[in-house]
Amino acid sequence: MGRIHIREFHDDDLDAVVRLWWEARSSSEQPVYSLAEVTASCREDHAVVAVRDEVIVAAAVGRAAHAQGWVVFFGIAEDARSENVSGALLDALERKMAPIGLSTLSVLMPEGSRLDLLTSNGFQLRHSLRYLERQMPVQRRELDLLKDLGGRILPRHLWENVAGMRREKRLLEERLVAPLAQPDLADRYGVVPPRAVMLFGPPGTGKTTFAKAVASRLDWPFVEVFPSRLGDGKNSMASSLRSVFERIDELEHGVVFIDEVEEIASRRSDPPTPTQGVTNELLKIVADFRAREGMLLICATNFVRGLDAAFLRHGRFDYVLPIGLPDAEAREAIWRRYVPAELAAEVAFDRLVLESDGLTPADIEYAARRASQEALARALATGVGRRPEERAELTTSDYLSALSATRATVSEEQQAAFLEDIDDIARL
Repeated sequence: MGRIHIREFHDDDLDAVVRLWWEARSSSEQPVYSLAEVTASCREDHAVVAVRDEVIVAAAVGRAAHAQGWVVFFGIAEDARSENVSGALLDALERKMAPIGLSTLSVLMPEGSRLDLLTSNGFQLRHSLRYLERQMPVQRRELDLLKDLGGRILPRHLWENVAGMRREKRLLEERLVAPLAQPDLADRYGVVPPRAVMLFGPPGTGKTTFAKAVASRLDWPFVEVFPSRLGDGKNSMASSLRSVFERIDELEHGVVFIDEVEEIASRRSDPPTPTQGVTNELLKIVADFRAREGMLLICATNFVRGLDAAFLRHGRFDYVLPIGLPDAEAREAIWRRYVPAELAAEVAFDRLVLESDGLTPADIEYAARRASQEALARALATGVGRRPEERAELTTSDYLSALSATRATVSEEQQAAFLEDIDDIARL
C-alpha cells in the first residue's frame, strides 16, 4: 500500500469528492453542507485532496466569508483514518486559504461526528452547537513580513513526533511551553513566562528539532536567524543583526532561533576580535527582546564553554538547557521513522537500538537511509524485489551493516565534556 500525499483539487477529482460525501452521508457523520454546496466550493473556492496509489482517500473543502474561513466538507475514507491524514489535510487547506486574509478557520459538525479528528489538530470546541475553530497563526498583515524574514508556520504535531527524550521534553514543557501558552495559569503561581533560553549539547543531538517543536507546540511562527548570512558588504554584521530584529519586532508572536550562536557570541578579548561588535549588539538585542511579550528567543550552541560569560548570566537567558544524545526510547522512535512500515514487523528494533547507542539522530538517519539505498541498488541489480507484488528485500542485517559503516558524530571526549557542562553551566 503506497504512501499518502496531499495536493490541490483538480476538476477531474470531483467524482471522488462526491463519493466521499455520499460515504459520509451513509455514516453517522452526515455532512452539514449539501452536495451542491460542496461541489460548488470545489470549483469556485478552495479544496485539497489526499491521494494514495492515484486514488483519492480524503478531501477538505473550504469557503471564505470576510475574515472567517469555513470548512464546508471534510471527509476521509474509512481505510485511511488510521494513517493520521487529517492533520496534514487541514494544514494544507489552511495554507491554501491563508493568503486571502483569514483570522479564523471554523467547522460545523453534526452530532455523532468524530470530533477528535479536529480537536487533535488545533480546533477548539465552542458551546452546544459543536462549533469548532482554530486561530490562524499569522494574520494577513504579517504574511509578507514573515516571508521576507524567511520565517514559516511549522506543521502541527512536531512536539508529539519528538519521541523519547522525556526528560528534555518535560523541561521544555514546564519551563517554556506551559508559561507561554497559559500565561494566566503561570501568573497564578508567580511564574514569569520566559523570554530567552539557551540550548547546548554536542552537534547533531536535535537542538534545532526541539526549537521547531516548541514553535509548533505554541502554534507560533518560526524565524531562524543565520549568523553566517549577516553583513552584506554595505552593512556590518552588527547593523544587519539589529535590522533583522527590528523587523521581527513587528510580529505579534514568534519563536526566533539562532543556531551556532557561538559565531556571534564568542568570548570577548583584548585586543578586540572582528566579531566583538556583533557580540555587543546581540547582548543589547537580548535585553530589548526580554521586554516583549508573546516572543521567545531560542539560541543553540555546540560549544557552550566558548560563549561570552555575559550571555550566561542571570537576567539574559532564563534557562540554559542541555540537549544530549537520544535515549533508547528515542532511538527506537527514530529507527521506526525510517524503516518502511510494511517491513517493521520483521526488523529487530531492539538490536538496532542497542547497536546505535552513542549515535545522534542525524547518525541514525544516515544509517537508515544508507541501508535503504543499498537495498534498492541490490534490487535494481538482481531484479529481486522490484515488482509491486514482491516484498522489499530489506532486513535487520542491512541496517546493522549500515551501522557498522556509520561514524559517530559525538566522540567519547565530547560526551564527557558535555556531562561536565551540565554540572558546571546548565541552569534548569
